[in-house]
Amino acid sequence: MTDTDPLVPVLAGLVVDVVRFLDSCEDDEVAPDSAVKMMESVSWVLGQLPQDQRERFLTVLADLAQAEQDPGRREFLENFPVASGLVEE
Repeated sequence: MTDTDPLVPVLAGLVVDVVRFLDSCEDDEVAPDSAVKMMESVSWVLGQLPQDQRERFLTVLADLAQAEQDPGRREFLENFPVASGLVEE
């Protein structure tokens, strides 16, 4: 793990889990348009982070992915930076 406030990985993981839920939920759980709007909003907010904070966030995501035991969540964590537009493929 990175040398950071212990709250940062918790909040980063929570952001990813919310987006993962919205990405995978059925239409009867969350309206598709609402889910897309929220995911776009999360991506926009993360994209507004200053470069040093964005790099810190990406490092935390990589650390979380490396430590993750659930293969599905690990894959989502690994793909999140590209899927959210924080990095290019």
